[in-house]
Amino acid sequence: MHRKTFIKNTLLGAAAFTIVPRHVLGGRGYVAPNDRINLGYIGNGKQARGLLNAITGVAETITLAACDVDRKKLEHFVNLAKAANAKKVSADVTPYAHYRELLERKDIDAVVVATPDHWHAQVTIDAAKAGKDIYCEKPLALTIAEGRAMVEAVRKYRRVLQTGSMQRSQKYFRQASELVQNGYIGQVKEINVSVGEPVKECDLPSLPVPEYLDWNTWIGPSLYRGYNPVLSPPIEDNSWAWWRGYKGFGGGYITDWGAHMFDIVQWALDMDHSGPVEFNPPSTPGAESGLSFIYANGIVVNHKQWGEGNAIQFIGTEGTIEVSRSFLRSNPAHIVGLQLKSSDKKLYHSDNHHQDWINAIKKRTKPIADVEIGHRTATVCNAVNIAYELQRPLKWNPRKEKFDDDSANLMISRPYRAPWNFKDF
Repeated sequence: MHRKTFIKNTLLGAAAFTIVPRHVLGGRGYVAPNDRINLGYIGNGKQARGLLNAITGVAETITLAACDVDRKKLEHFVNLAKAANAKKVSADVTPYAHYRELLERKDIDAVVVATPDHWHAQVTIDAAKAGKDIYCEKPLALTIAEGRAMVEAVRKYRRVLQTGSMQRSQKYFRQASELVQNGYIGQVKEINVSVGEPVKECDLPSLPVPEYLDWNTWIGPSLYRGYNPVLSPPIEDNSWAWWRGYKGFGGGYITDWGAHMFDIVQWALDMDHSGPVEFNPPSTPGAESGLSFIYANGIVVNHKQWGEGNAIQFIGTEGTIEVSRSFLRSNPAHIVGLQLKSSDKKLYHSDNHHQDWINAIKKRTKPIADVEIGHRTATVCNAVNIAYELQRPLKWNPRKEKFDDDSANLMISRPYRAPWNFKDF
């Protein structure tokens, strides 16, 4: 064979080889190293352990790092992540006490933020600056100002962020939202949302800090207060930490479950880039339900117990739809069995919230619960809490993201302890 012919045939053979599917080369389930998404988990408590199980189910993912201020939770999570990795490929998991050290890793492609809510903004913005894509648990932000900053940082650094509002990737909620948007219950007049109580001030006694916990870093950017295991339970407890219920750390059930249910209201009403214009709390001092908010089109949403827990009731001129994680029903009953027409609006279809995030990372597209969507939903929740606390009607401008009330506008943000600064990006 002449030299030129040999080179030509060799190049043709090489070209043909490169288009052989990678799964053929590596066997079933094989994911080439260049196709893997290397993850770091920031916050290793109960929610993170659930996310690890779910996200490990996405073939392209592998966990390389974990971070928590609780040494016992960190060690336990690292062992779980190593065992999860072993089912795919041999890969170690490095523990970190400080999340910024994890973010310095050049081989980490994306991070899962499962910290308490008061850390979401700072960690997410730092992750975006470090060039990481992000899965951030809901509610996206503890305050309205933090949420807007998170949107701006994610956009500035061209990152992909999926909010953990996974109900958007569940059939019942997508089906209900499509039926509502396409007018199958007529004109929507009223919506009832049953979630628990608003946030309250933290009145827990201060107790000695366990030796395995860095309490000052757990507090982070929030105003300091003493340790209590209700805020950060030991791993042996395995209960849900109730920092969720207290101001400065969470937003009560209004943000904990409201970030799920109000999110579906926003989706069904096609308000993902807007929001209500008025919030009217009940006049009863200390009331934990009874608030309503109104959209510019006149639709009223009531925070009330209407007969089902953590569920939504859409009331239209031609019927009702009720939806939760365990049911989808309508009156008349046939509505939920209707098939959408070809001319109807179809909503973003995702059957797996975590696979959707990874797909968006690979395509560099927006996932089903993009950062702006997460921010708008968290804004509704945070505005509800503000109205409950001030106990007076508030007008809200969703374009300017401002109230008509000076005191309410002061509550759009919160003080930060040095050296933390979520605006530094």
